[in-house]
Amino acid sequence: MSDKINQSEINAVLWKACDTFRGVIDASQYKDYILVMLFVKYISDTWEERYNELKEQYKGDDELIKRRLQRDRFIVPDGCHFKDLYNAREESNIGERINNALSQIEDANRQKLQGVFRNIDFNSESNLGQTKDRNVRLRHLLTDFADPRLDLRPSRVGNQDIIGDAYEYLIARFAAGAGKKAGEFYTPGEVSELMAELMNPQAGERICDPACGSGSLLIKCGNQLKKNGINDFSLYGQEITGSTWALAKMNMFLHGMDNARIEWGDTIRSPKLLENDNTMKFEVVVANPPFSLDKWGADDVENDAYKRFHRGLPPKSKGDYAFISHMIETTTADSGRVAVVVPHGVLFRGAGEGKIRQKLIEENLLDAVIGLPANLFYGTGIPAAIIVFKRNRSDDKVLFIDASNEYNSDKTQNRLREQDIAKIVETYKERKTIDKYSELVSAKDIKENDYNLNIPRYVDTFEEEEEIDIEAVQKRIVDIEKELAETETEMQKHLKELGYAA
Repeated sequence: MSDKINQSEINAVLWKACDTFRGVIDASQYKDYILVMLFVKYISDTWEERYNELKEQYKGDDELIKRRLQRDRFIVPDGCHFKDLYNAREESNIGERINNALSQIEDANRQKLQGVFRNIDFNSESNLGQTKDRNVRLRHLLTDFADPRLDLRPSRVGNQDIIGDAYEYLIARFAAGAGKKAGEFYTPGEVSELMAELMNPQAGERICDPACGSGSLLIKCGNQLKKNGINDFSLYGQEITGSTWALAKMNMFLHGMDNARIEWGDTIRSPKLLENDNTMKFEVVVANPPFSLDKWGADDVENDAYKRFHRGLPPKSKGDYAFISHMIETTTADSGRVAVVVPHGVLFRGAGEGKIRQKLIEENLLDAVIGLPANLFYGTGIPAAIIVFKRNRSDDKVLFIDASNEYNSDKTQNRLREQDIAKIVETYKERKTIDKYSELVSAKDIKENDYNLNIPRYVDTFEEEEEIDIEAVQKRIVDIEKELAETETEMQKHLKELGYAA
């Protein structure tokens, strides 16, 4: 076995494990069972590796080892290790046994994992079937996860995003069905990387994602700082879906970002990140909110206590500007900046959205509009854009970037390459104008375009077709006709020799 595990090995085991649930429960549900079991396997393998290290250090003194383990980042209680569950796989109450282990793991790590497993039930008759069938399925699941390829010790995993990458993989495989619904809340790793680099978080800053999904975008921002040796930052997030919130908590836990504050609830209707009776303020706010969300809560926030919608209330059927308004109002006045993924309609739709967009531009908050390739996001093939807002801008110019044609086509999904990300970031940071790629546009010009931000209005990507030489084409046609006549004559000659003359 290789010293290092690769993601394809993990994916192969996960996909095999999915067979346990196929045809029994919806894919959008069974991915949660798979990912929770992956989490248990990971912390168990990590715990075991740490135990073996201490065993060598303390020369097998079990009492000393146990005391030392109690002071580690997390605790796996006795009887709750994956191997304990695997060894109990033939028991008649295995579902209950798994639930109990999860409860004990949560209790032992309450500060970091409180409530994480409340949405998952391995003993559910409605999800997993009656006792006999349920026991068979869970036995198969435990057997799949005992696969030697799924050795998740830190020495083999390294810095891989285990939960995030597995989540992306499962979403991709489910994209044709239930995963399509879940996929709209997932930001591919390359897009997360791009947004983190655009925001360029600094030491001491607070970073928030108000629609954080599985937390991967927040983690990318944190890693931006960590790779520069900076640990002085704080992460905040809110997620509306309980099971996805749990994934985010697990993801933070696995990445050692134990102080991250991830809340469960509806960001628009009920923001949970509050301070001094108002929304908390952050230096960096990033998000990939659900596109054009219907019934986002317009009636509930008409008299918003936090005054987030003073530029106007977005239409009831499209929540894009609700999220944008919330994000901008939660930034610090001196250095706040926002990066948000939106469908292109946000750039040009009129009525109430047009009025909000106009006010944002008149307040000189809009910093950049970046067009992305189509088919980057799971669950939708439509092209999206990243809008960047910034407080305290030095001028009124807006940078437009058309990066829609620079990507790698990977079977069903397009992907941004390293060079694509680097080009966007460099262009943004240096405010470059590049022919057929980017343009720096004044607020006056945007006003003259009725505050329409449609990228082709400002970045001309038209390629003139090569001029056709008509005379050369005609000469070639004559030459071809002559060659055909000669060929026909030759064919008739051969046919005559063979006795097939016409």
